[in-house]
Amino acid sequence: MLIDSHVNLHAPQFDEDRDAVIARARDAGVGIMVEISDRVSTFEATHALAMAHPDIWCTVGTHPHEAKENPDLSAHTLTELASRPKVVGIGECGLDFHYDLSPRDVQAKVFRTHIEAARLSGLPLVVHTREADAVMADILREEHARAPFRFLMHCYTSGSELARISAEMGCWFSVSGIATFKAAEDVRALIRDMPADRIIVETDCPYLAPVPHRGRRNEPAYISHVLDKLAEIRGWSPDEARARTEDAFFALFDRIERP
Repeated sequence: MLIDSHVNLHAPQFDEDRDAVIARARDAGVGIMVEISDRVSTFEATHALAMAHPDIWCTVGTHPHEAKENPDLSAHTLTELASRPKVVGIGECGLDFHYDLSPRDVQAKVFRTHIEAARLSGLPLVVHTREADAVMADILREEHARAPFRFLMHCYTSGSELARISAEMGCWFSVSGIATFKAAEDVRALIRDMPADRIIVETDCPYLAPVPHRGRRNEPAYISHVLDKLAEIRGWSPDEARARTEDAFFALFDRIERP
Protein backbone atom coordinates (compact mmCIF):
# COMPACT_ATOMS: atom_id res chain seq x y z
CA MET A 1 0.00 0.00 0.00
CA LEU A 2 1.16 3.52 -0.85
CA ILE A 3 0.35 6.43 1.47
CA ASP A 4 0.19 10.11 0.57
CA SER A 5 0.39 11.98 3.87
CA HIS A 6 -0.36 15.46 2.50
CA VAL A 7 -2.85 16.21 -0.29
CA ASN A 8 -4.83 19.34 -1.12
CA LEU A 9 -7.66 17.75 -3.08
CA HIS A 10 -9.98 20.62 -2.15
CA ALA A 11 -7.81 22.97 -4.26
CA PRO A 12 -9.49 24.61 -7.28
CA GLN A 13 -6.93 22.92 -9.55
CA PHE A 14 -8.96 19.72 -9.05
CA ASP A 15 -12.43 21.18 -9.55
CA GLU A 16 -12.81 19.77 -13.06
CA ASP A 17 -11.65 16.20 -12.40
CA ARG A 18 -11.39 15.54 -8.65
CA ASP A 19 -13.05 12.13 -8.82
CA ALA A 20 -10.78 11.06 -11.68
CA VAL A 21 -7.70 12.16 -9.70
CA ILE A 22 -8.82 10.08 -6.74
CA ALA A 23 -9.50 7.11 -9.02
CA ARG A 24 -6.02 7.39 -10.58
CA ALA A 25 -4.49 7.41 -7.11
CA ARG A 26 -6.27 4.20 -6.23
CA ASP A 27 -5.24 2.61 -9.54
CA ALA A 28 -1.63 3.53 -8.70
CA GLY A 29 -1.88 1.66 -5.38
CA VAL A 30 -2.47 4.60 -3.05
CA GLY A 31 -4.47 3.23 -0.13
CA ILE A 32 -4.52 6.25 2.20
CA MET A 33 -4.57 10.01 1.57
CA VAL A 34 -4.59 12.74 4.22
CA GLU A 35 -6.47 15.83 3.03
CA ILE A 36 -4.94 18.93 4.62
CA SER A 37 -6.96 21.83 5.99
CA ASP A 38 -5.54 25.25 5.13
CA ARG A 39 -8.35 27.35 6.58
CA VAL A 40 -10.72 26.66 9.43
CA SER A 41 -13.28 28.69 7.46
CA THR A 42 -13.25 26.08 4.67
CA PHE A 43 -12.94 23.04 6.92
CA GLU A 44 -16.45 21.84 6.08
CA ALA A 45 -15.41 21.19 2.48
CA THR A 46 -12.19 19.49 3.62
CA HIS A 47 -14.08 17.29 6.07
CA ALA A 48 -16.75 16.46 3.49
CA LEU A 49 -14.06 15.07 1.19
CA ALA A 50 -12.83 12.77 3.93
CA MET A 51 -16.32 11.65 4.85
CA ALA A 52 -17.16 10.88 1.22
CA HIS A 53 -14.23 8.50 0.64
CA PRO A 54 -13.17 5.50 2.76
CA ASP A 55 -9.47 6.01 1.96
CA ILE A 56 -9.26 9.77 2.73
CA TRP A 57 -8.75 11.29 6.18
CA CYS A 58 -8.24 14.96 7.02
CA THR A 59 -6.75 17.56 9.37
CA VAL A 60 -8.13 20.81 10.75
CA GLY A 61 -6.21 24.06 10.89
CA THR A 62 -5.16 27.32 9.28
CA HIS A 63 -2.06 27.79 7.14
CA PRO A 64 0.24 30.67 8.18
CA HIS A 65 -0.65 32.46 4.94
CA GLU A 66 -4.25 32.62 6.19
CA ALA A 67 -3.54 33.33 9.88
CA LYS A 68 -4.79 36.90 9.48
CA GLU A 69 -8.22 35.53 8.61
CA ASN A 70 -8.84 34.54 12.22
CA PRO A 71 -6.17 35.94 14.56
CA ASP A 72 -8.27 35.08 17.61
CA LEU A 73 -8.76 31.44 16.64
CA SER A 74 -9.11 29.39 19.81
CA ALA A 75 -7.74 25.98 20.73
CA HIS A 76 -11.27 25.07 21.83
CA THR A 77 -12.59 25.64 18.31
CA LEU A 78 -9.85 23.49 16.83
CA THR A 79 -10.29 20.66 19.32
CA GLU A 80 -14.04 20.68 18.87
CA LEU A 81 -13.65 20.28 15.11
CA ALA A 82 -10.89 17.71 15.63
CA SER A 83 -13.31 15.49 17.55
CA ARG A 84 -15.25 14.75 14.37
CA PRO A 85 -14.86 11.39 12.60
CA LYS A 86 -11.87 11.02 10.25
CA VAL A 87 -9.97 14.05 11.59
CA VAL A 88 -6.46 12.81 12.30
CA GLY A 89 -4.27 15.89 12.75
CA ILE A 90 -4.04 19.60 13.59
CA GLY A 91 -2.82 21.97 10.88
CA GLU A 92 -1.34 22.77 8.46
CA CYS A 93 0.00 25.57 10.63
CA GLY A 94 3.26 27.32 11.34
CA LEU A 95 5.35 30.21 10.04
CA ASP A 96 6.06 31.49 6.53
CA PHE A 97 8.36 34.51 6.44
CA HIS A 98 9.03 34.15 2.71
CA TYR A 99 5.69 35.52 1.54
CA ASP A 100 4.58 37.20 4.80
CA LEU A 101 0.95 36.98 3.69
CA SER A 102 -0.06 37.34 7.34
CA PRO A 103 1.74 39.54 9.90
CA ARG A 104 4.52 37.62 11.63
CA ASP A 105 3.17 38.22 15.13
CA VAL A 106 -0.23 36.93 14.05
CA GLN A 107 1.36 33.86 12.48
CA ALA A 108 3.17 33.11 15.74
CA LYS A 109 0.06 33.63 17.86
CA VAL A 110 -2.09 31.36 15.69
CA PHE A 111 0.68 28.76 15.53
CA ARG A 112 0.82 28.58 19.34
CA THR A 113 -2.96 28.10 19.36
CA HIS A 114 -2.56 25.09 17.08
CA ILE A 115 0.11 23.67 19.37
CA GLU A 116 -2.26 23.90 22.31
CA ALA A 117 -4.96 22.17 20.27
CA ALA A 118 -2.52 19.38 19.45
CA ARG A 119 -1.85 18.90 23.16
CA LEU A 120 -5.53 18.93 24.09
CA SER A 121 -6.61 16.59 21.30
CA GLY A 122 -3.59 14.29 21.38
CA LEU A 123 -3.38 14.60 17.60
CA PRO A 124 -0.17 15.29 15.68
CA LEU A 125 0.60 18.82 14.52
CA VAL A 126 1.36 19.34 10.80
CA VAL A 127 3.93 22.15 10.66
CA HIS A 128 4.78 24.43 7.73
CA THR A 129 7.99 26.42 8.10
CA ARG A 130 9.73 28.62 5.55
CA GLU A 131 12.52 31.13 6.13
CA ALA A 132 11.60 31.31 9.82
CA ASP A 133 14.12 28.92 11.36
CA ALA A 134 15.12 30.97 14.41
CA VAL A 135 11.60 31.95 15.44
CA MET A 136 10.28 28.46 14.72
CA ALA A 137 13.01 26.90 16.89
CA ASP A 138 12.28 29.30 19.74
CA ILE A 139 8.53 28.60 19.66
CA LEU A 140 8.99 24.84 19.46
CA ARG A 141 11.47 24.83 22.34
CA GLU A 142 9.31 27.06 24.54
CA GLU A 143 6.11 25.14 23.88
CA HIS A 144 7.68 21.69 24.11
CA ALA A 145 9.26 22.61 27.45
CA ARG A 146 5.86 23.72 28.73
CA ALA A 147 4.18 20.46 27.72
CA PRO A 148 5.13 17.99 24.97
CA PHE A 149 3.20 17.43 21.75
CA ARG A 150 3.78 15.36 18.62
CA PHE A 151 4.56 17.13 15.39
CA LEU A 152 5.47 16.62 11.75
CA MET A 153 7.74 18.93 9.77
CA HIS A 154 5.95 18.67 6.45
CA CYS A 155 7.83 19.00 3.14
CA TYR A 156 10.95 19.93 5.10
CA THR A 157 13.38 22.22 3.23
CA SER A 158 14.62 24.47 6.04
CA GLY A 159 18.02 24.46 7.73
CA SER A 160 19.98 21.65 9.32
CA GLU A 161 19.99 23.30 12.78
CA LEU A 162 16.19 23.51 12.94
CA ALA A 163 16.04 19.92 11.71
CA ARG A 164 18.39 18.84 14.50
CA ILE A 165 16.43 20.71 17.18
CA SER A 166 13.14 19.27 15.92
CA ALA A 167 14.51 15.74 15.70
CA GLU A 168 15.69 15.96 19.30
CA MET A 169 12.08 16.74 20.27
CA GLY A 170 11.02 13.53 18.55
CA CYS A 171 9.39 15.04 15.48
CA TRP A 172 8.60 13.31 12.21
CA PHE A 173 9.63 14.63 8.78
CA SER A 174 7.89 14.26 5.43
CA VAL A 175 9.66 14.12 2.09
CA SER A 176 8.08 15.59 -1.04
CA GLY A 177 8.78 15.77 -4.76
CA ILE A 178 11.40 18.45 -4.10
CA ALA A 179 13.77 15.58 -3.28
CA THR A 180 13.70 14.63 -6.99
CA PHE A 181 14.63 18.10 -8.27
CA LYS A 182 18.09 18.30 -9.85
CA ALA A 183 19.10 21.41 -7.90
CA ALA A 184 17.86 20.16 -4.51
CA GLU A 185 21.04 18.52 -3.22
CA ASP A 186 20.75 20.51 0.01
CA VAL A 187 17.35 18.91 0.61
CA ARG A 188 18.75 15.45 -0.13
CA ALA A 189 21.52 16.10 2.39
CA LEU A 190 18.88 16.86 5.03
CA ILE A 191 17.00 13.68 4.17
CA ARG A 192 20.13 11.58 4.71
CA ASP A 193 20.25 12.79 8.33
CA MET A 194 16.55 12.44 9.20
CA PRO A 195 15.68 9.83 11.86
CA ALA A 196 15.09 6.62 9.92
CA ASP A 197 12.00 5.63 11.90
CA ARG A 198 10.28 9.02 11.58
CA ILE A 199 10.20 9.71 7.82
CA ILE A 200 7.02 9.69 5.75
CA VAL A 201 6.25 10.79 2.19
CA GLU A 202 3.83 13.24 0.60
CA THR A 203 2.96 14.86 -2.72
CA ASP A 204 1.58 18.20 -1.43
CA CYS A 205 -0.51 18.03 -4.60
CA PRO A 206 -1.35 20.00 -6.69
CA TYR A 207 2.08 21.53 -5.98
CA LEU A 208 5.66 20.22 -6.28
CA ALA A 209 5.18 17.46 -8.85
CA PRO A 210 8.17 15.10 -8.75
CA VAL A 211 10.41 14.30 -11.68
CA PRO A 212 9.37 13.05 -14.30
CA HIS A 213 6.16 15.08 -13.88
CA ARG A 214 7.78 18.33 -12.78
CA GLY A 215 6.03 21.40 -14.16
CA ARG A 216 2.63 19.69 -14.27
CA ARG A 217 -0.14 19.60 -11.73
CA ASN A 218 0.81 17.13 -9.03
CA GLU A 219 -1.44 14.20 -8.05
CA PRO A 220 -1.42 11.51 -5.33
CA ALA A 221 -0.78 8.92 -8.05
CA TYR A 222 2.77 10.29 -8.32
CA ILE A 223 3.74 9.43 -4.73
CA SER A 224 5.72 6.37 -5.86
CA HIS A 225 8.33 8.68 -7.46
CA VAL A 226 8.90 10.36 -4.08
CA LEU A 227 9.19 7.01 -2.34
CA ASP A 228 11.67 5.71 -4.92
CA LYS A 229 13.84 8.81 -4.53
CA LEU A 230 13.76 8.47 -0.74
CA ALA A 231 14.93 4.85 -1.09
CA GLU A 232 17.78 5.97 -3.34
CA ILE A 233 18.86 8.78 -0.99
CA ARG A 234 18.83 6.57 2.10
CA GLY A 235 20.26 3.47 0.44
CA TRP A 236 17.11 1.44 1.13
CA SER A 237 15.44 -1.03 -1.16
CA PRO A 238 12.01 0.05 -2.45
CA ASP A 239 10.36 -2.50 -0.17
CA GLU A 240 12.30 -1.25 2.85
CA ALA A 241 11.40 2.35 2.07
CA ARG A 242 7.75 1.46 1.80
CA ALA A 243 7.77 -0.53 5.03
CA ARG A 244 9.67 2.11 7.01
CA THR A 245 7.49 5.01 5.85
CA GLU A 246 4.32 3.01 6.44
CA ASP A 247 5.39 2.17 10.00
CA ALA A 248 6.28 5.82 10.63
CA PHE A 249 2.99 7.05 9.20
CA PHE A 250 0.83 4.87 11.44
CA ALA A 251 2.94 5.71 14.47
CA LEU A 252 2.25 9.40 13.84
CA PHE A 253 -1.33 9.34 12.56
CA ASP A 254 -2.46 6.81 15.12
CA ARG A 255 -6.15 7.66 14.81
CA ILE A 256 -6.08 5.83 11.47
CA GLU A 257 -6.53 2.11 11.94
CA ARG A 258 -3.82 0.14 10.18
CA PRO A 259 -5.29 -2.28 7.62
